[in-house]
Amino acid sequence: MYYVYVIRSLKDKTFYIGYSCSVKRRIGEHNRGKGRFTSRHMPWEIIYYEAFRSELMAKHREKMLKETSRAWQELRKRLGINHREKRTLIDPSQDVLF
Repeated sequence: MYYVYVIRSLKDKTFYIGYSCSVKRRIGEHNRGKGRFTSRHMPWEIIYYEAFRSELMAKHREKMLKETSRAWQELRKRLGINHREKRTLIDPSQDVLF
């Protein structure tokens, strides 16, 4: 199984979307400063994840959430996240912080 996850910074309420075959391991890496951009916003808490049978499906969903504002808006609405919380920041490596 592969997972698309949304984490929120406890430091500044920034959101981050990613995918992994092990959400628990990946969140641990984010909280140990392993990601270039996520290390600046530690610590993180997981607020949502979706499971997929294939890596391709998970990558596609992650891409939709990162690149399609409508997909992210729909998920935020479902999670009850205020639209005024952190604006999108895009880094050169295609990781997206919200």
